[in-house]
Amino acid sequence: MTAAKGTITQVVASISGGLKPAPVAALEQKFLQQLIMGTSTNTPVWDDPEPELEAVAFKLEIEREAALARIAKKQQSKLLAQQINGQLHMSLKAELANQLASAEVIQHLSPVSDKHLLLLELLHSSKLDLSRLRPIIDGQVWLARDLTNMVNSPVFGARKPQNSDLQVTDLKLVLGYIGLDNLRLLIPFYLCRHWLPLGHTSLLWINRKLWRYAQIQGVAVRALAALHEQDGALLYSLALMRQLGASVILGIGAAIFEQLRGNWLREASKARDKELYDAVAVSEFPAAEICQQVAELGMQLNWQLPQWLGFADSELVLQLRALQDLAGFEQMSLTAQLVAKASCYAQGLLLEEANQLSFRDKQLLHSYYEMSEQELIRLQGQNYRKLTLF
Repeated sequence: MTAAKGTITQVVASISGGLKPAPVAALEQKFLQQLIMGTSTNTPVWDDPEPELEAVAFKLEIEREAALARIAKKQQSKLLAQQINGQLHMSLKAELANQLASAEVIQHLSPVSDKHLLLLELLHSSKLDLSRLRPIIDGQVWLARDLTNMVNSPVFGARKPQNSDLQVTDLKLVLGYIGLDNLRLLIPFYLCRHWLPLGHTSLLWINRKLWRYAQIQGVAVRALAALHEQDGALLYSLALMRQLGASVILGIGAAIFEQLRGNWLREASKARDKELYDAVAVSEFPAAEICQQVAELGMQLNWQLPQWLGFADSELVLQLRALQDLAGFEQMSLTAQLVAKASCYAQGLLLEEANQLSFRDKQLLHSYYEMSEQELIRLQGQNYRKLTLF
């Protein structure tokens, strides 16, 4: 046992710092596959971004299972279903690569706007005041609504002065009740949730897992910020923005899948070919093909999309670019390092939940990201099952 521990320590010491070693990259790829391709049955529902979609997804799954039962009765139908599934995945892979090769297409299809990024930029400005934020928030109807609903919620009621039962509708009052410090956390929270590829039944559980991963990173990075006396709100924004590229790619991929599948279903229905219709209906969501694109382009798109939208010189964008980790962890700024450490801890936590992380693998991750004993103690003391922003 002692010899084994010595071997682990030796391996860990050899990969500390420098360019990211293959074993660490492989573990992070394993996490990404679990996030996008893994099972969903044990995923806790935490701040569900689209609760109404579960009933729709459940109904579609019942219809798919019925079609699978019909196909199972005929060998010829099974072969046709396999063939259609393969063709659909090949078509999606080609179209997804084509769309992701165009900056114009990505900007057009992305839910991220220059106004969103301007808000995030202003939140970390030394001249921040409500009068600069209010007109931009007012122009984002959904954001103004979410903030207003939050102020009028029972949870927030205790924070309001007398007559807490009174409903607040004026945006100026809403922002005043929340306060600048809380807005620096709440606005990134609502913006990054808005960027999730919502409305796609095929992404229901992936979105839940992705959003939970983002929030665990947020909790972890705020704990590290407090420990190192850094700007917790800035680090929180960066932690959530690390999902930007993945969200955009998942959304584009899901839209292509649904369009292709819908077109093929209509063609089969028009031809009155029930066997072909069932074969298309049971086609699986191409998670592996989309996961590959997220792995290749996700981290790059985190900073590239804001750059295309005119924010190349933003501190947030510069830090996101550093987080792509092309030069090695040791070359990052302290800000980027703390975000990377929070991500490492969140990945380890979620892999452990899925029983996919060994003690040795955890040590490798902690070594590369230079996690100190004090940092690990602080991170282990956080509550990752309760969302508390203020």
